[in-house]
Amino acid sequence: MAWRSCSVLLRLTGEEVLRGPGRGASRCPRSFQQRCSFRKVSRKPEKKMEEEFSPAPQQAPPAPPRAFGRLVRPLVFTVGFTGCSFASAAVWQYESLKSRVQSYFDQVRADWLDRLRPAKRGDARKEINQWWNSLSEGQRTVTGIIAANVAVFCCWRVPALQRLMIRYFTANPASRTLCWPMLLSTFSHFSFFHMAANMYVLWSFSSSAVSMLGREQFMAVYLSAGVISSFVSYVSKTATGRFGPSLGASGAIMTILAAVCTKMPEAKLAIIFLPMFTFTASNALKAIVAMDTAGLVLGWKFFDHAAHLGGALFGVWYILFGHELIWKNREPFIKLWHELRTRGGGGSGGGSGAL
Repeated sequence: MAWRSCSVLLRLTGEEVLRGPGRGASRCPRSFQQRCSFRKVSRKPEKKMEEEFSPAPQQAPPAPPRAFGRLVRPLVFTVGFTGCSFASAAVWQYESLKSRVQSYFDQVRADWLDRLRPAKRGDARKEINQWWNSLSEGQRTVTGIIAANVAVFCCWRVPALQRLMIRYFTANPASRTLCWPMLLSTFSHFSFFHMAANMYVLWSFSSSAVSMLGREQFMAVYLSAGVISSFVSYVSKTATGRFGPSLGASGAIMTILAAVCTKMPEAKLAIIFLPMFTFTASNALKAIVAMDTAGLVLGWKFFDHAAHLGGALFGVWYILFGHELIWKNREPFIKLWHELRTRGGGGSGGGSGAL
């Protein structure tokens, strides 16, 4: 046991054992012998040889530089993707409002045809339509997000796709691929429990969030939040040197949760397993932010606390300032889009004014 302990210390301290020319003869450095609580008596000539051939003290290798320059491309991608998300949401809302009248007449025609046709028993399509119409607008909006997460979760179970999934569906600032994983990792879950918990929270807050923002603005905020929270995670990992892959929709969901809690701070919330204990939305947000801050400072590694904090702060900022700065100033862009669409359509849309 004494030699095993010495060998462990030797590996930890980085000192090497000097072996003499004799058979089985070995010598340890004097400092190493003192640590092991024994000293080997040596003759003076051997002492001279030991001093002559003693290795030079090894210097600790320099720490790898924290290349913040690698974050320039993710920063440009974050700003560009966020701008494109809100621009696309504005165009989507414009087109939705423009086609609402035609959709109304199509719905009236469909109801009239349903009355003429005899009802079929056991019609699966009709049952699905009834279930779909029973959902709120927010639940219908996040159904596509949940379906995408389930599809990516199934792809993780295919062995042939493992390399592809690790490269594009995990966010890591030390990876060769930096930009697209910031978005794709938002739809990626390796653990079923992780995915189920995130999707349950998203489903629970979807009705309030979509009724507050609208489905177009909600999608822009959700997608932008996924990229922004990933970028905050990049910055934190680069600053601390704790590199590693991250995945999951927690950062984007934290934005939605923080937005709802900021807009409705007095709303009552409860935990699914403890429905008898209720608390206000503002207290829930404070507790989550405090826990993630402690995890970031103390270096907890189970969650990506930097991504959670980035998502929560973006949600609070958007409700307090971002909605006024971004969404309410979309009218010039909508006018430009209307002019381009009308000109491209040969004047067919000239009767419709800018929204």
